[in-house]
Amino acid sequence: MEVRFPVEELLLVMPEIIICGFGLLTLLLEAFTRQKSRSFLGILTLVGAVLALIFLLKISGLWCDIFFGLYTVDSLGSFTKGLSLVVLILITIISLGYLEREQAISGEYYSLLLFATLGMMIMVSSNNLLTIFIGLEVMSISVYILCGLFRENAKSAEASLKYFLLGAFSSAFFVYGVALLYGSTGSLDIAGYADFVSKGNYSTVLMLGVALLIVGFAFKIALVPFHMWTPDVYEGAPTSITAFMAAGVKSAAFVTFLRVFYKAFLPLIEEWGDILWLIAAFTMSYANITALVQDNVKRMLAYSSIAHAGYVLIAFVTGQKTLSSSIVYYLMAYTFMNIGAFACVILLGRKGEENLDINSYAGLSGRHPFVALCLTIFLLSLTGIPPLAGFMAKFYVFSAAIKAGYVWLAIIGVLNSVVAAYYYLRVIMYMYFKEPVKDIGEIDLSSPYILVSLICIFFLIYMGIFPRMFMIMAQKAVSTLI
Repeated sequence: MEVRFPVEELLLVMPEIIICGFGLLTLLLEAFTRQKSRSFLGILTLVGAVLALIFLLKISGLWCDIFFGLYTVDSLGSFTKGLSLVVLILITIISLGYLEREQAISGEYYSLLLFATLGMMIMVSSNNLLTIFIGLEVMSISVYILCGLFRENAKSAEASLKYFLLGAFSSAFFVYGVALLYGSTGSLDIAGYADFVSKGNYSTVLMLGVALLIVGFAFKIALVPFHMWTPDVYEGAPTSITAFMAAGVKSAAFVTFLRVFYKAFLPLIEEWGDILWLIAAFTMSYANITALVQDNVKRMLAYSSIAHAGYVLIAFVTGQKTLSSSIVYYLMAYTFMNIGAFACVILLGRKGEENLDINSYAGLSGRHPFVALCLTIFLLSLTGIPPLAGFMAKFYVFSAAIKAGYVWLAIIGVLNSVVAAYYYLRVIMYMYFKEPVKDIGEIDLSSPYILVSLICIFFLIYMGIFPRMFMIMAQKAVSTLI
């Protein structure tokens, strides 16, 4: 059977085609390039990401289903694809210096980054659970390999293996959920589920399928109790990839979760809403309490990322489409504060010694005031201190919960923010009020690190002082759901 796609439809997925093309190109060029000359592959990745972003801007605002309804071009998909490309650009800039320091420059690294981004772009624009699964696996397999990039590092290999094994289990749950949903509804399309559920045709098999989908998404987002892999994988993976996972993978998974459940299963919110209410409360509480006793800054940021997933879930639980813009705003703010914080962690490391112990940060303000100031801004934003974007992100999420009548969940969120302030401020206290106990040597303040740090700080301050413009962008993005 011959299947033809109109040229117009191919033009609508040009950003994905560009990212895929550059992924193959960087992989191919690695074979013909010497180890010392592979730095240009990072520049090539940046060119690909910027070109894809330009094409994405040209088609933004369009809303249509293509490829026989398997794929959709809409504001939510375009916005999240843009966010994924911004994450790719920032991580690639950081990687230019980081890979050189670790002597691990390879086309394979940049190629896998591009393919992981391609998987995210497919996920967030899919109208069908099978295409979502394809995107999920393209993203996941690329990240499994990236986690083990430092082959000679035992922790890196362990992180890759652990993420692969547990990721395979979560994929199995997801696929089994899809199979049960297909068995009970006869459809794989999100629109098909919405039509079926709207008629009140609920069954135990369908509800079991919905529950297994929640497990699949909860693993990727790192919600309790499906978070066990997160601290070890985040600690063992190369730090640039940890930032990529925390910002890019989490945002793509959350938006896909939002699209599937708000478009297909919203009439069932009484069933899944209570489960997610409990998961949100446990996620925030467990992650924040555990983070209190972490002396390893990378593990602390890993538990912090779990806690932030819980905050975002507060707005998700409300089931209010008009309030879901707070989720998108939160993901935007989290991207910049998270990538900025991990960029500072990279700065304090050296080849073979990452200096992740909190004692390495003691007296940092006296030795490296610029890095200490940058990290302070990122940590204050993660805490939710005004006028930074982290404050507005939490404000929108908590106010959405109160408007929807989830007052107790908002109170739990506020109390958890107070608990979280302890471990964020503890690092700041070490930097400004503790005497140095360890010599971490010279810091490589090269332009890529400074550029990424300044970009992140700019957006955190701008989004915090002038949130309206970004909130309007978020509202336009979720207008697809309304």
